[in-house]
Amino acid sequence: MDAKTWDGVVTLHGRVEHLLARALQRRHGIGLSEFRALCRLSNAGDGELRMQELADLIGLNQSSVSRLVARLEDAGLTRRDMCPKDRRGVYTVITEEGRALQEKAAPTYQATLTEALDAASSDPGLGPLVALLRS
Repeated sequence: MDAKTWDGVVTLHGRVEHLLARALQRRHGIGLSEFRALCRLSNAGDGELRMQELADLIGLNQSSVSRLVARLEDAGLTRRDMCPKDRRGVYTVITEEGRALQEKAAPTYQATLTEALDAASSDPGLGPLVALLRS
């Protein structure tokens, strides 16, 4: 991959992330990272993940995930739980309210993603990347 192509990837990513974040905040009052955390927790078999595992899945460091989970807890969307085998292990668990918000926000996320990629597909510099992503 050359630098021009990589720049296109970065540009496309930035545009899409901006639109997703704005739509989720306006329509559901949550940020993009919060939505992604709720998605990962919803998809976990028992609705819980160790904090470090959640950090790895959403691409944030441990400190950022701790702050994110604190915001989710304050909103009643998650709760913390201790690992019964290792008292140092902390899990974050999605609540019913968190699951309901994730399910309500998911169509907004998908529609915004589709709209953003549709718009980018008409850009001569980004269209080929969008086509590649959709193939």
